[in-house]
Amino acid sequence: MARTGLYKSEVKKARDALLAKSKHPSVDAVRIELGNTGSKTTIHKYLKELEEEGDAGDRKAPISEALQDLVSRLAAQMHEEADVQISDLRSQMMELQNKHTEAIETLHKEIAALSIQLQRTETAEYQETKAHTHTRETLQQELIVRHTLEQQVAGLKERLSENEAHRHSLEEKHTHARDALEHYRQSVKEQRDQDQRWHEQQIQQLQAEQRQLQQSLGLKQDEVTRLNQESARLVGDLSHAKKALYDEQGNNRQLLTKLEVFQSVEQTCKVLKVQAIEKEAQIKEMKLQLTEALAQSNIANKSMYDLQLELVTSQIKLEAQHTIMAELRAYMRLKEESKDVDSRSKK
Repeated sequence: MARTGLYKSEVKKARDALLAKSKHPSVDAVRIELGNTGSKTTIHKYLKELEEEGDAGDRKAPISEALQDLVSRLAAQMHEEADVQISDLRSQMMELQNKHTEAIETLHKEIAALSIQLQRTETAEYQETKAHTHTRETLQQELIVRHTLEQQVAGLKERLSENEAHRHSLEEKHTHARDALEHYRQSVKEQRDQDQRWHEQQIQQLQAEQRQLQQSLGLKQDEVTRLNQESARLVGDLSHAKKALYDEQGNNRQLLTKLEVFQSVEQTCKVLKVQAIEKEAQIKEMKLQLTEALAQSNIANKSMYDLQLELVTSQIKLEAQHTIMAELRAYMRLKEESKDVDSRSKK
């Protein structure tokens, strides 16, 4: 920087002083002679002008020292402004270079961060793919379990229908046996009532005949012979009555036998009832098993639905990660192209 107010006359005095001392008037020597003040460029310019003035001699018309001083000041001011502009340009250049360096470092950091994010994304993608594979395997297992449960439900339904058919068959047999037993009871009752009426009629007839015989014995003593004959006849009738009574006793024994058969049939009916109750209990148990199997099937269906939902969600996440990775790769390509362009522009 030139000292403000440095005149050409001062440079000339310093130059003349050095020449008087037999020293070479270089720029540094003149500047030292001036007390280390003034711009070297200005001093050099003044020295050059002084040399040209010395070479020109009397060829140039003399100009006043004030005009020379004005011209010198203007030239010094121009040199100072040029130095200031050069310094500003250098500062701006350094600032731009620093900004460019910072931008490059920022880009490097962003690229490193994007590389780390890309690595994490690839890791997450791998984990998501692994989870997707695990979910698919779980879904396959759930489908197998569901198929097995459906087969068990079908088998239980088939067994239930068979037991229902067997129960209906037992109920029909029980109904037939009960109807047959009721019919047998009714027939035995009717036969018993009929035999009882017949016995009562026989007794009434015998009592009537006995009364008639007593009346005849009291009224007709002379008919003893006839009465004896009648008595003999009555004895024969009595033997017939005894025979009829014996036959009736045989019928009673047959009735007892039938009653035993009826009791056996009734016992069989009780056994059938017990079997029917056991079958009903088995049917209830099978219905419970069927309900549990249906519940497990519903749980399996819900689990399969959840797995399908999770599979769809995983696929959506995977597609989103693929999209993000594609965008990151595109962004990194753009950054690399921008870096290449900057490198070319620097060259």
